[in-house]
Amino acid sequence: MKLIDSIVADAASIVAMRRDIHAHPELCFQEERTADVIAKALQGWGIPVHRGLGKTGVVGIVKNGTSHRAVGLRADIDALPMTEHNHFAHASRHTGKMHACGHDGHTAMLLAAARHLAKHRHFDGTVVLVFQPAEEGGGGAREMMKDGLFERFPMEAIFGAHNWPGMAVGQFALREGPVFASSNEFKITIRGKGAHGAMPHNGIDPVPAACQMVQAFQTIISRNKRPLDTGVISVTMIHTGEVTNVIPEACVMEGTVRTFTTAVLDLIEQRMKTIAEATCAAFECRCEFEFVRNYPPTVNHKAETEFARKLLGDVVGQDNVLEFEPTMGAEDFSYFLQGKPGCYFLIGNGDGSHREGGHGMGPCMLHNPSYDFNDDLIPLGATAWVRLAEAWLAQPRSA
Repeated sequence: MKLIDSIVADAASIVAMRRDIHAHPELCFQEERTADVIAKALQGWGIPVHRGLGKTGVVGIVKNGTSHRAVGLRADIDALPMTEHNHFAHASRHTGKMHACGHDGHTAMLLAAARHLAKHRHFDGTVVLVFQPAEEGGGGAREMMKDGLFERFPMEAIFGAHNWPGMAVGQFALREGPVFASSNEFKITIRGKGAHGAMPHNGIDPVPAACQMVQAFQTIISRNKRPLDTGVISVTMIHTGEVTNVIPEACVMEGTVRTFTTAVLDLIEQRMKTIAEATCAAFECRCEFEFVRNYPPTVNHKAETEFARKLLGDVVGQDNVLEFEPTMGAEDFSYFLQGKPGCYFLIGNGDGSHREGGHGMGPCMLHNPSYDFNDDLIPLGATAWVRLAEAWLAQPRSA
């Protein structure tokens, strides 16, 4: 690996910042302390700071030379609403809040890159440092765009990265096209007529309608959608009834739908609504159908993906730049990629052996109470960010 010496030398201080952020997790749009830590560090390095985009977002601007060209680098800063099982010194101090996805590490990598860029400035143009709130369900990227991110800070392209447990430290992965799925939620309320459980003929039972509906939804995947298209329908909650001998008046079903394209999402939503309403009618129930589209699919642009692939290969060797297998998880960097060309790639977080004594016994996987970010990634991720920004601003504009 071709790490930048000054970043390696400064790694210990950035690790301390990362662990401080980990110990004080904040949920979406509540990242006041985290934003303060980021802004104070950037300002201390002479980087102008802009706050308030997406409520708690922070944008740092590093300029050099006379070029009007600019490139954006993004890190997410929010935590998850879950309780940490680790007991090492930097474990969360707030029950029910945890950096279980590594956003503290993403922030640290970008801060380390910012420090080097501000000190050395081996580029001609502008690097826009985007510290984005509320990735975990709040759509912070969308909100930063609503507040004028791309208008106030024009950039040619934007890049983002996520740590990936199970992939070795020193490896990256990426691909062009869809890499993360759209995230969508549904809620279906089936209204029948309550009755005694021993006298079902006196009521209209919503439970059989719900059971039929769950099975029928899977025929959308197997019989309505093209086999080559990707889609997931998961009914994850069914709430009904209060006592064993009473037929309930209503049953509520909720769940998630994931797709890589809007066309498949349109098909699934339309078919789910038709099946839900027709099934309820067949069982003489009333149907209330709600479908909410959250994050769109994350789709990497071809030219920017190939640029990142070559750049990352220069840092770790092309053999360590892998082809990313798309996941049905979701990522709100998707909004940025709808507004600007760019690429979202993965950086290996290792197998979990980096965790200190006092960690939980579960695997070091994302959204797991025993997770912790691997601090060995900080010099590597920061080096990648610096080299990416320098190379982007050095290439011909038409490239």
